Amino acid sequence: MLRTALRNLLAHKARQIMTVLAVCLGVAFVSGTLVFADSTAEAHRAAASKSFADIAVTVTAKASPSGTPADPQTSVLDDALVRKLAAVPGVATVRPSADGSAALNAADGTPLRVKPGANPAGAYVPGADGKDSRYPLLKGHAPRHSGELAVDQGTAAAGHFSIGDTITLATDGPVMTKRLVGIVSTKDTRVTAGGTLALFDKATAQKLFATPGHYTGIDLSAAPGTDQFQLSRRVTDMLPADRAEATTGAGQAAQQAILVDTLTRGYEKLPMVFAGVSLFIGSFLIVNTFTMLVARRTREIALLRAIGASRRQVARSVLLEALLVGLVASAVGFVLGLGIASVLPDVLSTGGNTLPHGPLVIGPSSVMAALAVGVGVTVLAAWLPSRRAARIAPVEAMRTTEQPPSATRSRIRGAVGLGLLVIGAGWLVSLSGAKDASEANLQSAMFGCSLLVVALIVLAPLLAVPVIRLTGRLTGRFGVVGRLAQENALRDPRRTAATAATLLISTALVAGLAVIGNSTGQALDRQAAAGLGADYVISSRTTTTGVDPAAVRRVADTSGVRTASAVTDSSLFTGGGAADISGVDPDTVNDVMKLDFVSGSVKDLGPGRIAVSQTVARKNGVTSGGQLNARIGLKQEFKKYTVVGVYKDNPIAHDALGARTEVSKNSFMPGSVQRILVRTDNGTVSKTTEEQLRAAVGNSPLLKVQDRRQLVDEAAGTMADLLNVMYGMLAIGAVIGALGIVNTLAMSVSERTREIGALRAIGMDRAGIRRMIRLEAVTVAAFGTLLGLVGGVFGAWAVGSLANGALEQYSLALPWGPLLLLCLVSLAIGALAAAVPARRAAALSPLEAVAEA
Repeated sequence: MLRTALRNLLAHKARQIMTVLAVCLGVAFVSGTLVFADSTAEAHRAAASKSFADIAVTVTAKASPSGTPADPQTSVLDDALVRKLAAVPGVATVRPSADGSAALNAADGTPLRVKPGANPAGAYVPGADGKDSRYPLLKGHAPRHSGELAVDQGTAAAGHFSIGDTITLATDGPVMTKRLVGIVSTKDTRVTAGGTLALFDKATAQKLFATPGHYTGIDLSAAPGTDQFQLSRRVTDMLPADRAEATTGAGQAAQQAILVDTLTRGYEKLPMVFAGVSLFIGSFLIVNTFTMLVARRTREIALLRAIGASRRQVARSVLLEALLVGLVASAVGFVLGLGIASVLPDVLSTGGNTLPHGPLVIGPSSVMAALAVGVGVTVLAAWLPSRRAARIAPVEAMRTTEQPPSATRSRIRGAVGLGLLVIGAGWLVSLSGAKDASEANLQSAMFGCSLLVVALIVLAPLLAVPVIRLTGRLTGRFGVVGRLAQENALRDPRRTAATAATLLISTALVAGLAVIGNSTGQALDRQAAAGLGADYVISSRTTTTGVDPAAVRRVADTSGVRTASAVTDSSLFTGGGAADISGVDPDTVNDVMKLDFVSGSVKDLGPGRIAVSQTVARKNGVTSGGQLNARIGLKQEFKKYTVVGVYKDNPIAHDALGARTEVSKNSFMPGSVQRILVRTDNGTVSKTTEEQLRAAVGNSPLLKVQDRRQLVDEAAGTMADLLNVMYGMLAIGAVIGALGIVNTLAMSVSERTREIGALRAIGMDRAGIRRMIRLEAVTVAAFGTLLGLVGGVFGAWAVGSLANGALEQYSLALPWGPLLLLCLVSLAIGALAAAVPARRAAALSPLEAVAEA
């Protein structure tokens, strides 16, 4: 039986190549992603180790037990401590630092790579030789006074800076301008991973990030032969235990590697999604291929049974073929995966996030995963065909045609499929009224969608006849060849359904994502129109900084501005949980927010008086005129607030409204402003107005000036990522779907050799044969696409209805253009996949084909 399996594998190697290619895609993505993740992690660790290679111990101020950062005014990290540390045995050099963060504008005035944790800034600290070993100078000279600045070469290149340029930057306050005097190199992985670096003279850095005469950290290098852990213990012994602490360089390198990994985390998820999709769709191609091969070899298997082969031996021979195919696919896929891993850092280094390069790390887990995925999927997918082969009786050797499935089996299949359809559809319908996009509900909806797709796949052979007869009205327009194409597709509904399954799945996924994306985009548009009365919103790019309160007056004085209303955002803690509260000016808020009060009025806001959204009112059981026990921020004690109004949920107003004077004094950053809502004369939105508003806030790189359209686009950023995933899944589904159609048609042409010869003998020309095969492929593609559209749109309706709880404006909106394009692409895939089988069929000689036994 082993020789028989090998012989069959070699005899049908052309068809098995299609299976190998399908499995290769999944294996390549899985192994490539794992190798990429291991290689990137190792590169992060190596880069971080280089960054801290010369640091044995770092001394920093100790945070309070509650986690509050140390007060710079009382820091013990001063020049006196620097001198004490220099005298510790084993210390070679001491380098004090004053570090923080700074956001820069590029030469064209746009913010440069502003991201949390990726914009370090500090002091250039020259040693005895006048140089800072941590930041070797490449051009110019080091900053010498408060008006000078140095940046690293990556920042200079990204911002298009040259020595002598004036650079606009901000730390956590007003905008500053400084002259670029030096360009340095750095090994800091936060910078090399796509961040920026700004260096000041020591006095300026101390003023910005600590206090004059104090530091944020002191780095020590070890003398030759001194272990950094021993040195750390010596340093710890001489530090005030409650005010300072020592950390080894190795520990800091590990922490920074984790930080950089966090900044770039998630890049391996997208390839894994593609891997899952390709393997899932490819499994249907494997099932279909082995099913057709078993059907083709019915007489051969029956003869084996007649001469003594047991059912178990027959099943094992089929599984052995699958095992060999899986091994080949795993090997080829793993090699392709190495290629994917090598290019992923460049492909995913977008948006300013640069992934480190390094040698590929090929661990045993990657190799074992490739084997497990390739072999496991192939063998599992071939299990059902192997059982079918084992059931072939010896008497089948006497038959010349394949027997259709029994009526009993068809009825069982129909009952199972109908049951799954009812359960899946019922499951989704039951969730549609939840209007709660919680993780549990979304997972439940995904389970219901999976049941629905499985039900359609099970029912597909039974649905093939009515659906293809319906679509046959279109192919019938092509005359005899069209009718023949329809009948050929109906000849074996099971094979047609299995071939169409790949397109069914990919179409359902893409259609569902397209509908959800389009519906969400329109909901965000309606939500912005319903809740925002302002034409522009000025806000901070980070959660740790706000808008300069003095900028509110400058914005209000800008030409063309009708109203500039400052908003302070904070947290409101109640018995119903935490909520967001916006501190507003009761006199101007109606000009910049579209508030729909169910009861009460925003004019009544003041000390001890707040308004809440309907959701907060419902959770806490309060109404207008009632009392709510709550606190604003963390510093205030709980107190009774009078609820002066209840308004419909509004994402711009957040969960509650209070007077800005009340919220501001109790916020996390007292006196701060988080947003400025700007209403222009006559609703004017233009590039000129935007530039004037940017100028009014000092063109700070920490601030965003966005009109309504930009706010909607930012909120819909996740949808844009979903659309990219959608196109990727469509491409994978198209490739595997095309392979499946090629496989099916190639075997179909082989089985119908005499039939095609007869058609040629009675007058059908080569063009007619080619057209018949192409129309058959298009018919199969249309069948899979139609079922996929139905399943995808229904699933999108059910999943999308959950979003109504988070997006009140959400409603189902079909993207007719993308859906039409999806249909055309699927039909084109069918037509293109038929090119080779159609050419082969047309090349058959009529006499040889008719004469074939």
